[in-house]
Amino acid sequence: MQHFLAPLSAPVPLLLAGAIGFLDRGRRPKLSPLLAETASLLALLAAIFSAGGLILFGAVESPVLGFKGFGPSVRLDAVSATMLLLVTFVGWIVVRYARTYLDGEARQGAFTGWLCLTLASVALLVTAGNLFQLAIAWIATSLFLHRLLLFYPQRIAAQRAARKKFITARLGDAALLGGAFLLAAAYGTSDVGTILAAAKLGAGGALAIAAAGFLAIAAVLKSAQFPAHGWLTEVMETPTPVSALLHAGVINAGGFLLIRFADVMLLAPGVLAALVMIGGFTALFGSLVMLTQPAVKTSLAWSTVAQMGFMIFECGLALFPLALLHIVAHSLYKAHSFLASGGAVERVAAIRRPGPVAVPKAGAVARAFLSALAIYVLVGACFGFENKSPQAIALGAILIFGVAYMLAQGFADAAPRALTRRTAVYALATSVGYFALQWAATAITVNVLPPPPVPGPLEWALIALTAASFGIVAIVQAMFPLWANHPAAAGLRVHLSNGFYANAVFDRLIGAWSLRSPT
Repeated sequence: MQHFLAPLSAPVPLLLAGAIGFLDRGRRPKLSPLLAETASLLALLAAIFSAGGLILFGAVESPVLGFKGFGPSVRLDAVSATMLLLVTFVGWIVVRYARTYLDGEARQGAFTGWLCLTLASVALLVTAGNLFQLAIAWIATSLFLHRLLLFYPQRIAAQRAARKKFITARLGDAALLGGAFLLAAAYGTSDVGTILAAAKLGAGGALAIAAAGFLAIAAVLKSAQFPAHGWLTEVMETPTPVSALLHAGVINAGGFLLIRFADVMLLAPGVLAALVMIGGFTALFGSLVMLTQPAVKTSLAWSTVAQMGFMIFECGLALFPLALLHIVAHSLYKAHSFLASGGAVERVAAIRRPGPVAVPKAGAVARAFLSALAIYVLVGACFGFENKSPQAIALGAILIFGVAYMLAQGFADAAPRALTRRTAVYALATSVGYFALQWAATAITVNVLPPPPVPGPLEWALIALTAASFGIVAIVQAMFPLWANHPAAAGLRVHLSNGFYANAVFDRLIGAWSLRSPT
């Protein structure tokens, strides 16, 4: 049996379960929730068999199962196997959760149907072996998600979010179709494997560079980068399973697109530089706004904006294995965070906080940053800095700023010794984990994804600029509690909590404020 049949079979039960979901109407449908859970489990098993086949027999590309080159085909390698495992695992968890969460809803069957169809489309996307399947699955994923965003159509905020998502998604679809057309014209084929092999040799010329630009636009729009991020922060009007579903290869499909066509992206250094700037700014912007949000789910949504920005930033630095690792890690913990958000709020509300709040002063912040830097240098030396690219070293330095922020809480004068010891252990574990996972991700994808190129003057300037920017923001975040009572800080907090009104401008441009509740 050809082992490419396993990934190709993953979306089949989901498609069947989705179709049955629309036929199973009424409250508490008996058939569709059970079938959806079974289908998602079968898809997960297919993904596991796919990964096993990859380990035993190596990468494979299937022929097109269609007519005159139009039809499904599979490219099974480390990237597609990883993404398929991620999508089916998170999808299985979300479907199980939705079975209870939507119990009693009048349209539970329809919700289950759209949920299964979305997962099936993502499974087809991440395993696509040709441009035709890639484009169809990309567009279908967005259209099915749109139906989930409008599950409560009477909610004005849901209508507004869906409208913004629809506009940005159609622009992204157009960009993807443009990129696919240029790739087919540049390489004379729609086969993804053939395109990547030719791009690795430097072929493609101006058409390939233009295609890289279109692919970057599609990725930026798909992954809610500034200023097209507003819809993502408003999906709280949808059922909680939809928020978790976004992390099953939907919101991070932009990163997957860049990773899949990494060899093509390397042909366009200017495009990669633009991704560094867009992703870096979105990451900083989202992380600052996140801290000002009073609602836990809204804060998580802004965190996702920031994390997607960091993912695009990593792709811009040509650290494609680390971007893939980021997609996996972020999807797992953020899907869990959304599904567990209700219980987390209850547990936090029950905590009694005796004693003073540990606010780090300037001295504690300075000690924290110096300690974090020392830990990074020590751990990095053990793993071997000489084997790391400048881009990876810079990314580790940016990560260490987050570690320093954590250490600052433990170094505060009012912090108990147990907290200081705990943060020190966490800082060391984070540094070791970063280098270990970086090594693992690079080793797994060594024959699939290209290494980052030697940085030129532009790349060095961007590395220095982003490292300095992330460092300054980390210092400001650590010391912000000292200035929280200043009138200027209070005003800044208001502007930050509203995302500097970029979303309101987008709303006005598309006329979203004209929406009215149905009477």
